[in-house]
Amino acid sequence: MEAPKQITPKSLDDYLEQLSKGVFQAGISWRVVDAKWDGIKAAFHRFQVERVARMSDRDIDKVATDERVIRSRPKIAAVVHNAQALLQVERAGGFKKHLRSFPDYESLATDLKKRFKFVGDSGAYHFLYTVRQPVPDWHAWAAAHGMRWGEGAKTTRPAKSRGRSAPRARTAQRRRSPAR
Repeated sequence: MEAPKQITPKSLDDYLEQLSKGVFQAGISWRVVDAKWDGIKAAFHRFQVERVARMSDRDIDKVATDERVIRSRPKIAAVVHNAQALLQVERAGGFKKHLRSFPDYESLATDLKKRFKFVGDSGAYHFLYTVRQPVPDWHAWAAAHGMRWGEGAKTTRPAKSRGRSAPRARTAQRRRSPAR
């Protein structure tokens, strides 16, 4: 797998776009995100921070029904929240300045994970790497965070259901009443 493309952000909109890629990737394949990215970008007004920050619950619901996007309402709402948080930091002294105000990578990543929704360890690393902020070597960082790829990597069990609902086929069978 090759490294993600780095950009030189020209505006706050570029930061929101890169941050949002990690939001949508959480828990799913990068390939899915890449395949849907043009639709996601259109649904979020090309990541114009001011417009995204003003999106209402009704707007979020509308995006959640758009087949061009990854239709996870919590992730869509997180993008709107993150746009509002970006604007808040920008108005308090500037987002670029904020990124440079931390003494090391780990403290900056911790701040990002607290400030923005759906941003975890990998999302923070990816975001900072793509916007050309200093990050540790990937292999050293991954090892320090318990991540391994390639030969010898542990396989993980599929996630367990959190009791949401039974598959439709079983649900439909339970509802049928026996013929008498």
